[in-house]
Amino acid sequence: MQVDVEFGADQPLVDAVTEQLQGAGRLGVAFSGGVDSSTLLALAVLALGSDRVVAVLGVSPSLAATERTAAHAVASFIGAPVVEVQTHEGDRAAYRANGPDRCFHCKTELFARIDDEVAATHRLDAVAYGENADDVLRPDRPGSRAATAFRVLRPLADAGLDKAAVRRVARALELPCADKPAAPCLASRIPHFEEVTPEKLAQVEEAERALHALGFADCRVRHHGDVARVEVPAADFARAVECRDELVRGVRAAGYRFVALDLAGFRSGSLRPLPVIDGAG
Repeated sequence: MQVDVEFGADQPLVDAVTEQLQGAGRLGVAFSGGVDSSTLLALAVLALGSDRVVAVLGVSPSLAATERTAAHAVASFIGAPVVEVQTHEGDRAAYRANGPDRCFHCKTELFARIDDEVAATHRLDAVAYGENADDVLRPDRPGSRAATAFRVLRPLADAGLDKAAVRRVARALELPCADKPAAPCLASRIPHFEEVTPEKLAQVEEAERALHALGFADCRVRHHGDVARVEVPAADFARAVECRDELVRGVRAAGYRFVALDLAGFRSGSLRPLPVIDGAG
């Protein structure tokens, strides 16, 4: 990782993050390998040193194996040790119920496990997570309520770094995930109020792995019972048709009976209600 870095116009924002972190003592960073938590982890290492920072990775059936591997690779690049903590959000009835507040119950489980299993062992004085300034404005971030309940720090948001600034800082640090698309947990592929189960999560993971093997980096498999609703960028529609047989075979191997290509294309949060398209009957 770059150590002597010029952040240009973002330097005041980085300085504000550094100022917050310097009083944190030994810090645990709730870490996923995404650009937000990775940028926070890198800035924490620069501010405190790798001997005072621990990346805490929550592992459960909702975390894809590829994401787990990628997170370790990013932490290694940064030079931060990783502590894995097994989370059991699936044991929480409110999480399984899969309401709009599912992330609250997931983050509550993670932060509780950090408190119970990691903080004392690694002598942590504080825990932080990678909420950014754009996240604060979104109404669908119930995980932030859990962070407040556990007094988890959010240095990026407090310093005013929005998503664009986070990515610029990540590029300046040459982080391998600087341009990585958002990769929410596997449970986000299951419609609200349909129960989250390990079996459904495994189905989604296997189906998306088949799509990745065919070269679709940005994709989602939305779980609708026997139907897999496949989202790829509109620019990849023609290729999806060209490799239709392999695509259908791979997704069906995960246990789906039907495979549908969503003509609206790949988009984050597509299970939230969408506005009606003009002209649609």
